[in-house]
Amino acid sequence: MSFDVPDDRRYRESHEWALPTDDGIRVGITDFAQDELGDVVFVELPDEGESIAQEEEFGVIESIKAVSDLYAPVGGEVLSVNEALFDSPELVNEDPFGEGWMLEIEGADETELDELLSADEYEDQIA
Repeated sequence: MSFDVPDDRRYRESHEWALPTDDGIRVGITDFAQDELGDVVFVELPDEGESIAQEEEFGVIESIKAVSDLYAPVGGEVLSVNEALFDSPELVNEDPFGEGWMLEIEGADETELDELLSADEYEDQIA
């Protein structure tokens, strides 16, 4: 099976992605992760303004098959959360790299991005 792995972002081994934007770092889970989880029914995210550290648990995602913790690919302050997921958690399944994003972090140390997997490295991991 083939999964979408955009090369414009970096990845954690635990299947979260980080995408630099004009506002900060946007975070979500990968196509592979949403496929493994199955139908997502609930997402718990931190509050805006909350500080999180790289590799720290920042939320929970629940599907019909499992409940999984979410881990921050970079640290910083939560600038915004995707509130659409509270009413429509299925967006994570439908568009994990677009409308299914989870949060944006500001103040991240750019070197933390360099510690993450490239798209090629992540593809090798899930192959």
